[in-house]
Amino acid sequence: MFLGRRVLRLLLSLGVVLTASFSMIRLVPGDPVRAALGVDAAPDLVAARRHALGLDAPFASQYRHYLLGLLHGDLGTSLVTGTPVAELVRSRLPATLEISGLAFLATLAVALPGGLLAAVRTREGRRPRTELVFTAVTAGVAGVPDFVLAAGLTALLAVGLRVFPVAGAAGAGSFVLPVLALSLAPTAVLLRIVRVEALKVLDEDYLRTARSKRLSPARRHLRHAAPNTATAALTVAGSLLPALIAGTVLVEKVFAWPGIGSAMAQSVVAQDYPVVQAMVLVLGTTLLLAGLLVDVLLALLDPRSAIREM
Repeated sequence: MFLGRRVLRLLLSLGVVLTASFSMIRLVPGDPVRAALGVDAAPDLVAARRHALGLDAPFASQYRHYLLGLLHGDLGTSLVTGTPVAELVRSRLPATLEISGLAFLATLAVALPGGLLAAVRTREGRRPRTELVFTAVTAGVAGVPDFVLAAGLTALLAVGLRVFPVAGAAGAGSFVLPVLALSLAPTAVLLRIVRVEALKVLDEDYLRTARSKRLSPARRHLRHAAPNTATAALTVAGSLLPALIAGTVLVEKVFAWPGIGSAMAQSVVAQDYPVVQAMVLVLGTTLLLAGLLVDVLLALLDPRSAIREM
């Protein structure tokens, strides 16, 4: 029942994404055919091209044709290059999934133990300077936009220190800067939230009982506090996914990363309708599937959350 409701919600959300992406790109001023053929193209040639692509048909007819194509696995053809959009997606999607997946895992890997450690060291008013530094640093990093982080990391680590490549996807080192740019802000946000949740957990009766039994701090925190904190952390991490995946568009552009985001940014400028629609659809579907996975993991960790929503 729980999984069925989640899948139904995913399908409804996917319908909204389809309609929004198809509609919004057509609200952008300009003529995509004129942009593809050049400003000096003859009017007859432009009109013939628009008719061949079906862009002179009514909106409803274009939308119906688009949906029928999707049902047959046809994402359309690029107006600029004339290549099938499905080929572009197949070549670009793995690169985007790599950096966004690594960024999400890095966020969890740092924020879960880091937030718990910060809570343990600052609970009950202890180490106020540590708490002040933690709060100031995480608040500062969380407020910096992704593209500013990307530019700063490039200037410091790529141009200044020459530790990592400036751009492109050549070797393991090229992953570091894009993943850092994507994960730093979500990590800072999640660190703060995990610390707050961990402080609540550390004051629960079962933790007091564990302390009274003189269990070692490592056992108390890892066996009793960490699992209960992880549930809240995963919930918040799921809500951070949209920002993380949306950030790939700008981050890929900055680092010339050969993924979906950079292709979409180029296609928006060129008004390449089929490519933009496909990229938005792919990113939206990826986001929805990731959200579904987080919901399933939460239900496995805390079955009561699934029961409450039935």
